[in-house]
Amino acid sequence: MAEPSESGPGSKRRGAHPGDGLLSIVATPIGNLGDISARALETLRAADLIACEDTRVTGKLLAHFGIRRSTLPYHDHNAAEMRPKLIERLRSGEKIALVSDAGTPLISDPGYKLVRQASESGIAVTVIPGPSAPLAALVLSGLPSDRFLFAGFLPAKDGARRTALQELKSVPATLLLFETGPRLADSLEACYAVLGGREAAVVREITKLHEEVRRGTLESLARHYGDSGPPKGEIVLVIAPPTEQEAAFDLDTALTDALREMSTKEAAATVATASGRPRREVYARALALAGRRTER
Repeated sequence: MAEPSESGPGSKRRGAHPGDGLLSIVATPIGNLGDISARALETLRAADLIACEDTRVTGKLLAHFGIRRSTLPYHDHNAAEMRPKLIERLRSGEKIALVSDAGTPLISDPGYKLVRQASESGIAVTVIPGPSAPLAALVLSGLPSDRFLFAGFLPAKDGARRTALQELKSVPATLLLFETGPRLADSLEACYAVLGGREAAVVREITKLHEEVRRGTLESLARHYGDSGPPKGEIVLVIAPPTEQEAAFDLDTALTDALREMSTKEAAATVATASGRPRREVYARALALAGRRTER
């Protein structure tokens, strides 16, 4: 007979206190219910409690597979209140499954704080891996997948959005971003203004009937969605990493040097030519830097 697996949901784990329960992080389908794993179903059926983002959404999933288990909401708005209660139940020996509305928990949700507190308390934690929208979008995009960064949602306001993109523009990796339909065109426009004409892909409704991947440059995608209107469904925006030339070129340094000897317009034109970046992007950055210098 084979030895019991040390990685299964019922295994003993170092650091767990006798009598403690088990916290299982369970990935659920992002669209097609057929993507749920046999192990995920087994874990949900065996759980004493299922902590979920929205009990109504999870309730539909459980009903589809004939699973009857108690559910409890755990989300951004009640996490601080619910976390001690979940830890206490785990300490009493219960098995709790944590799920999100779709995909792998802890990706853009408060689950990581529960995992951290459970781990720090010596409670066993395991994962039942499965669907993940960012990884699925990366695979579908056709863009480099050897190095990538998931950055969640960009800020809703344009100024904060562009500031966030400035922080991301030198990252030598493919960028993965969540976005909503109504904000997509504005986000693509901001991405083009800050990141230039990089290749990108808008991936939406992954694993669903109307799954779509639209590839192009940030400029062409911004134009398309600006003209066609907001698309429906869940969206992941995938953006190629900077080229070697872009990565080596420090835009702010080049503009700062040029502004010492030229007007804002002349500096922007010179640096845009040297860097190969869109003049509009460079001019906008030159105005910002010139404004800072004036304020001083």
